[in-house]
This record gives sequence, structure tokens and C-alpha cells, in this order.
Amino acid sequence: MYDEFKSKAESVSAEVFRFSTRGIALDFITDVMNQEQICDRPGYYAAVAACPFFENTDKDLLHQIHGFSFDISRDRAANARIGISQVDWALADTGTLVQDATSIDKRLVSTLPEIHIALLPSNGLLPDMAALLEILSPQQMNYIAMITGPSRTADIERVLTIGVHGPKRLIIVVIDDLGGCN
Repeated sequence: MYDEFKSKAESVSAEVFRFSTRGIALDFITDVMNQEQICDRPGYYAAVAACPFFENTDKDLLHQIHGFSFDISRDRAANARIGISQVDWALADTGTLVQDATSIDKRLVSTLPEIHIALLPSNGLLPDMAALLEILSPQQMNYIAMITGPSRTADIERVLTIGVHGPKRLIIVVIDDLGGCN
């Protein structure tokens, strides 16, 4: 299923990477933050929604990255270059990510920064929407977000434009040892 998901997600301009462990994935994410020059100034923050991926991570190591913060506000997310959140599922047939985004922090970091890094447990890969609908529980989730590629629109003179209403870049990090959904 991973290969189908990767192919579909990349066909809508997402970048997809797979790692066997959290440690290797964190090294990759740190490299991306360094490449994007994350620091403590507006436009260069990394806004991060709390999630299981970071629960057992050395917080001192994370705080050494200037501009990296779990303290999310609308202003901080809007002035972030990178937003990081964990998603719950992915649909292989469309390359779509699915997130229980009841927490406002997840919505802010996945929609306002220029770059969204979406963390996905590999066991969250599903074949299609029918499989997702068997899992979803509307009584427990107030806000479901579906993300298919970076933001795009063609409503301005029918010219495709990326990043007008959300992130210009979507980086999906699939992690095998992440475990269950958040």
C-alpha cells in the first residue's frame, strides 16, 4: 500500500519519505529545518503540534533548535516557515492524509506555515475512503481534516497556483515504528 500511496501523493506535488525509526525520521526533520534556516524570528519559526512522535524525544535536544516551539498561537503559526503535525491515516488510492484535527494546534500548524511536515505512522495507511469510514467515529472526533498535496487553486484566470490558501510544500514522513494513531 505504501508504494501506491507514495505514487498518488507525489502526483499532487507532495514529497514522501519513509523511515524505519523515529530517530532516523527526527534526523531527517532536523535536516529539513536546518536547510530552511529555522531560527527565532518571524517567517522562520517551526511550529509544532504536540503528538506521540515527540513524546519520548529528548526535549533538551529539541530546544537547541532555535525557533522550534510547541507553544502554538495563531500568530506564531502564521509566522512559521514550517508546521509539524502528526496525522492519523492516509488513503493509498488518492494520496490523501487524514487527521483528527479537533485540536486547534493541529489545524494551525498544518494550514498556516509555508511548509507542512506531516508525520504518519505506517500502520495508518488505508486502502481507500471506505476503509477510513469503517474506523471514523463522529462521536469522538469533531473536526476531520483531509490533506491532498500542498495548497493549490486555479480560480485566478484558470492558472494553477500553489500555496495561496495554505502550505506551498507538503512533506510526508512515514515512520514504521511510530505505532498507532494519535
